Amino acid sequence: MTTTYDRLFIGGSWSEPSDPELLDIRSPHDQSVVARAAQARPADIDHAVAAARASFEAGVWSSTPPAERLALLRRFNGLREENAEKIAALITAENGSAGWFTLAGQGGLTRQANAYFKAAEEFAWEATLVPSDPANPFRSVVRREAVGVVAAVIPWNSPFSSATAKIIPALLAGNSVILKVSPENSLSMGFLAELLERTGFPEGVISVVPADRDTSEYLISHPDVDKIAFTGSTGAGRAIAAIAGRQLKRVSLELGGKSAALILPDADVQKAVQGLKFGSLLNNGEACIAQTRVLAPSSRYEEVVEALKELVDSLKVGDPLDQDTFIGPMIRRDQQQRVVDYIRTGIEEGARLVTGGPQVPEGLEAGNYVTPTVFADVDNSMRVAQEEIFGPVIVVIPYEDEDDAVRIANESEYGLSGGVWSADQEHAFAVARRLRTGTVTVNGAPIGFDGPFGGFKNSGIGREYGAVGLGTYTEYKTITSA
Repeated sequence: MTTTYDRLFIGGSWSEPSDPELLDIRSPHDQSVVARAAQARPADIDHAVAAARASFEAGVWSSTPPAERLALLRRFNGLREENAEKIAALITAENGSAGWFTLAGQGGLTRQANAYFKAAEEFAWEATLVPSDPANPFRSVVRREAVGVVAAVIPWNSPFSSATAKIIPALLAGNSVILKVSPENSLSMGFLAELLERTGFPEGVISVVPADRDTSEYLISHPDVDKIAFTGSTGAGRAIAAIAGRQLKRVSLELGGKSAALILPDADVQKAVQGLKFGSLLNNGEACIAQTRVLAPSSRYEEVVEALKELVDSLKVGDPLDQDTFIGPMIRRDQQQRVVDYIRTGIEEGARLVTGGPQVPEGLEAGNYVTPTVFADVDNSMRVAQEEIFGPVIVVIPYEDEDDAVRIANESEYGLSGGVWSADQEHAFAVARRLRTGTVTVNGAPIGFDGPFGGFKNSGIGREYGAVGLGTYTEYKTITSA
């Protein structure tokens, strides 16, 4: 049965779209239609922004005490938890993400939300400063207030995680929010809108609109939008930053990555490679934090290469609804072709094809499938080592010593994530401190949600998660009295 969303969720209620034509949302596995949904156009964006602006100026949400805002966000998260299995199934149907990943991700959403809730409970919404000069004891109060109308623009690869990473802190801070989602995610994000409706936010405070690139640009350029929170490609991030700069909008950008995993000489190679099963290949490799550059010591290089080959060859590729499937299809045909083209590029550049290749897995030609691939003898200057592929492709790069490993890891335009593997945890931490990247995991630890997440260099501006992420949706105000 095909789900249909023929209206748009604007300002807390369902509205007729300006364009009645519905978009077919197709399964990446077999191209069947899994949903049909209305798509927002500029007139709908005007409607959503006007509703958000009116609600913010009226103070129906921004003036609500933080504890009451927190209580309503807890209610929303409870509804999300009650529907975790359904949400996971919807994302798998529209994205092709393997069922194990989408279901496991629901637990991550709970931890993400709880970190924001803890931060909100402890947040200094208003604080009185201690005078630095006792001779001038003026009273100064520092407040943290909502920025205003927030345009939260998210990608297709992990829609619920990207959505809640933005709307929860933005709403906790008292902002009114327009969540712009990818057309491919109209099914899961339509259900997100249903949950928001059931939560019961005041009129005008939250909208969820699927839209194409042109309409997205219209939203971020809208003069009544005060802040843009974006997750996506570095190229799109640059364009958004340029628009924000011209209009002096507040902006936070979580962008691309080409993260390195440093396997130090004393590491347990088998444990490291088993960890990279998730660290490098999560979500079919369509993950900005994927550690797809594996740096191995020359003394153990072939051991690492062989272990990665055995791992990748053991993974089932196929129907993402099958519980034994580890890697499903790419979300679209053009993304499938992009990954295949990169595999061909790696071969042309002279990298050694260890396993995989540009061929579509046998029997899966109807879907957007690629063959998981490992390249060895890769030079860090090759395109497959420098550019974000966004698919199940791993490159293995040799290094001579620790300084060489750190140099190679840092020779990248990106700096989003990374990993270090060692039998000596303290030494691994010392190496991690030398990496120019926003997040580093040691021995496969999961990324936490209490600390800030974001990138160095071309991987973005600003941070998400925890107290720091909550703070990005606020403005400082200082009130001083004699």
